[in-house]
Amino acid sequence: MSDNCSHGAHSGDQNGRRVLLKLSGEAFGGGHVGIDPQVVRRIASEIAEAVRRNVQVAIVVGGGNFFRGAQLQQAGIDRSRGDYMGMLGTVMNCLALQDFLEQEGQATRVQSAIHMTQVAEPYIPLKAIRHLEKGRVVIFGAGAGMPYFSTDTVSIQRALEIHCDEVLMGKNGVDGVYTADPHKDPEAKMFTSLSYNRALVDNLAVMDASALSMARDNAMKIRVFGLEGVGNVTAALSGQPLGTLVGTDDSETK
Repeated sequence: MSDNCSHGAHSGDQNGRRVLLKLSGEAFGGGHVGIDPQVVRRIASEIAEAVRRNVQVAIVVGGGNFFRGAQLQQAGIDRSRGDYMGMLGTVMNCLALQDFLEQEGQATRVQSAIHMTQVAEPYIPLKAIRHLEKGRVVIFGAGAGMPYFSTDTVSIQRALEIHCDEVLMGKNGVDGVYTADPHKDPEAKMFTSLSYNRALVDNLAVMDASALSMARDNAMKIRVFGLEGVGNVTAALSGQPLGTLVGTDDSETK
C-alpha cells in the first residue's frame, strides 16, 4: 500500500474531506458499562453537523463499555472467545449510534466484519466508499472479524482501504497526547505535532503499537483530540487543528 494509492486517490475528489473517526467504547458508556444515551446523542448530532458541511465520515467503534477480550482472558475466558464477545459489543454500539444519527436525519449504514445480515451489511470497501460519496455515514462494527486485532488497528486498516485523508481518535478525559500522564504529572506538556517514531519509541498513549506502525508505514495521519468539549467532534471532523497531529513532522509541544 503506497502513499499515493492509500489516500492520494481521494484527495483530488470534489466531494471534500473523507475522514475516519475512531470512538472508544468507553466514550459510549460515559465511563460505565452499557450505553449513555445523552453522550451518544451529542456525538451523533456533532457528526451529522460535519456531514452537512460536506465531510464524508466513516466510524470505527470500540466495545470496551461491554467487553474487553484481554480482561475476559484474565477472568479465565479463552482469549479468542473473549475477543469475539468484544466484537459483538462493538456492533451494539454501532446500532445505538446509527439510531441516534438517523434521529438527526442523517442516513447511516452499519457494515460488520462478522456476518449478521439482519442488523448490518457485510464489510465491502467499494460499497462503503459509495455510501460516503452519497452523503451517508458508514459505521464499521465487529472489529476486523478476527481475534487479537484491536479496533485501533482496524481504524487504520479501514481508513487506508477506503482512502481517508486522516484518522481522528476521540479520547475521553484527555484532549491530546502529552509528554507524560497529565492527570499525574503537572509538568506534562501537550504535543501539537508528534512524529510516529517518537510516539512509538516513547510508548506515548496514542494507540497500540501495531496500529501506529501501520499508520507510519502508510503515512496515514492521526489526530488525537478530546471528545468532551461541546463542538469538538464537529471541529475535528471539519479539519480544525485540535489536540495532537501524529504524522511525519517533527514533534512540538505547546
